[in-house]
Amino acid sequence: MIKVHLQFDLEPEQVTRLTKLLEPSVWLSLGQPALPADFEILVHGFPTREDLLASPRLHTLIIPWAGVPLETLDLVKEFPQIAVHNLPYNSGPTAEMAVALLLAAAKWVVPYDREFRQHHWGPLPGSGQGCVMLAGKTALILGYGRVGQGVAKACRGLGMHVVGVRRTPAPTDPEDVYGSDALPKLLPHAAALVICLPHTHETSGLLGERELTLLPQHAVLVNVARGEIVAEEALYHALKARRIFSAGIDVWYRYPPRHARGKARPTPPSNFPFHELDNVVMSPHRAGWSAETEDLRITHLAALLNAAAGDEPMPNRVDLSRGY
Repeated sequence: MIKVHLQFDLEPEQVTRLTKLLEPSVWLSLGQPALPADFEILVHGFPTREDLLASPRLHTLIIPWAGVPLETLDLVKEFPQIAVHNLPYNSGPTAEMAVALLLAAAKWVVPYDREFRQHHWGPLPGSGQGCVMLAGKTALILGYGRVGQGVAKACRGLGMHVVGVRRTPAPTDPEDVYGSDALPKLLPHAAALVICLPHTHETSGLLGERELTLLPQHAVLVNVARGEIVAEEALYHALKARRIFSAGIDVWYRYPPRHARGKARPTPPSNFPFHELDNVVMSPHRAGWSAETEDLRITHLAALLNAAAGDEPMPNRVDLSRGY
């Protein structure tokens, strides 16, 4: 018997589905644990120190999504006896959204749609003919993991030349995948820069004013990773001054409190008025959402827990020294 505590909101039908997928040897508890607790695995995205100390038997923390919040990463480093795993269950939908944002931003789909609803047919001021041709151009994928490789496949289908950047290229990577030290040489050739990196202390602020200046004026920037990877002020001014052509952004710099998300409470996503710019497609951090993703989350979570119950290696372990 392995005891698992789920301190993560799930709908009742999702709990029922998870229970059906679990081996009989997995004992599941939910909500705020009674103390003293005796669970061995905790499923929680934003655990506090008290959560990690609640059970002396705790040996595994599962983050129920891809990536690890920096505050959680810093905290768990103080608990070397606790292994951390995550759930990269939504890499497919995230890659699809990245491509959708790329096409929408490159073709100025949103402002043209808005103007055409008023029956205006002509080119929009400042847009030229309102599009960047992608075929035959270079797509620079920053972060060549599950999401990045999905984006790369779609970009190749569009006739683009794909170049990838990852911290440590793998022997199985295509020849056009480089280490992060090559980024300054690659940026001037990018018609599309798609950011799929995990957010770590190392990647925070990775793209600042200098890096954005290296992009060509026709470049389209897409971010489906984390907002903090791109310097907020530098990105706003690059777009406002049209030093780059456009951007599709799904991840931001300001969020409503977790308890208030989903409620009718307007929260600006930035300290800068990106919403006033015609050359930005804005999305409220929904790249990983689809009708199927919650089922995928449950399936991936059950696979991790069943592996633990069977005394098998659990997949998706986080390297705390790297942050992913």
